[in-house]
Amino acid sequence: MEKKIQELVQAAKAAADKAYAPYSKFKVGAALLTSTGQIFSGGNVENASYGLSICAEQVAVVKAVSSGETKFKIMVIFTPTDDLTPPCGACRQVLAEFNPNIEVILVNKKGEMKALNMNNLLAEPFRLKKEKI
Repeated sequence: MEKKIQELVQAAKAAADKAYAPYSKFKVGAALLTSTGQIFSGGNVENASYGLSICAEQVAVVKAVSSGETKFKIMVIFTPTDDLTPPCGACRQVLAEFNPNIEVILVNKKGEMKALNMNNLLAEPFRLKKEKI
């Protein structure tokens, strides 16, 4: 699994390099491992109308889902900063939609890593309960 984690880190770094962040200058890269072993990556894409910006984590999720993958195991998030940067609240909810127990690994430019479980990041995600008719 260590080899796969390093592969995810490299994919997240490459995605951060391609991120479009002309306004914040805060590039983020994410890499998502599916249950079938595929990796989907993405970088954040900003917009002059900030509400239309898309986080790196969401880019990776959308690429995976649009390719037919919905079972996620690990998400690596890389930021070329000194700090480890966790996903925003919206990204936590998006990830929890597909796996409320997904492992999220944060990586910074110094190569430091911290593994977290979504249960610790988002204690009670929103769930649409199906009603009996």
